[in-house]
Amino acid sequence: MPRTVWSGAISFGLVTVPVHVQSATENHSIQFHQYHLEDMGRVRVRKFCEVEDREVASAEIGKGYEYARGQVVAVSDEELRNLPLPTAKAIEIVAFVALDSIDPIRIGDGYYLAPDGAVAAKPYKLLVQALGRSSKVAVAKYAWSGRERLGLVRVRDDVLVLHAMRWPDEIRDPAIIDPPTADVTEGEIDGALALMETMTRDDLDDPEFRDSYTDALAAVIEAKREHQPLPDVPEPEAPGKVLDLMAALQESVSKARASRGEDADVHEMPKKKSAARKTAKKAPAKKAAKKTARKPRSA
Repeated sequence: MPRTVWSGAISFGLVTVPVHVQSATENHSIQFHQYHLEDMGRVRVRKFCEVEDREVASAEIGKGYEYARGQVVAVSDEELRNLPLPTAKAIEIVAFVALDSIDPIRIGDGYYLAPDGAVAAKPYKLLVQALGRSSKVAVAKYAWSGRERLGLVRVRDDVLVLHAMRWPDEIRDPAIIDPPTADVTEGEIDGALALMETMTRDDLDDPEFRDSYTDALAAVIEAKREHQPLPDVPEPEAPGKVLDLMAALQESVSKARASRGEDADVHEMPKKKSAARKTAKKAPAKKAAKKTARKPRSA
């Protein structure tokens, strides 16, 4: 059972839903510590006060804001918890929008919202069913860790999920990236679409989406612990030079189909479409020739 990271209520108009907030994700990455390699002694970070030039304990450390050079005002955790904000104790729903209207770049970590006691059961269920029928998500404001945040509330398997969101001014303008100016043909686009089709999945539960890096790292650690040779490193495929983009697309489609046990023949992919277009363009010319031939007979 994940620990509760925040307790409060969802504010939905005049409806209040007491909830506990719990992390919806967990980190399975292997964690490293720092060691002195000569004697494998643990290396730790110690915190020193610049004024007294001594190490200080965690109980002596607090937050501060430097509003001018050398001028600092201290802000306690209690003061942060009691900020004069309506969102300090509640997740306040302010709007409902279609999910596809939100740019995914703004969506962050997810948290499960668990109903807090019997009193929350009915309004919690009401919000779940209303969101489900509307096919919309709720946009909310809430205050955690010393700042007000924007969030997205949606339904996942009859459970409310809160996603942290970035404010609009936290997203950098994509204009900082110069887009490429290269031209692509319709045939190349058709080839890319065909490759996308062969790589389309109904879900992401296939074994190919397993965290292979963590598995490989665990195997290395186990081998070293048992004083065994390290696992063999597979020889990576040398990337070929892409001289013909269409040929590369066709070969990619062929490999993708073969990996799924499908017919790998892709010779008729974009080429037939190109041929069909050429035939269609020639057809009007033939009709025009027939009309020209009829004119002398009607004269």
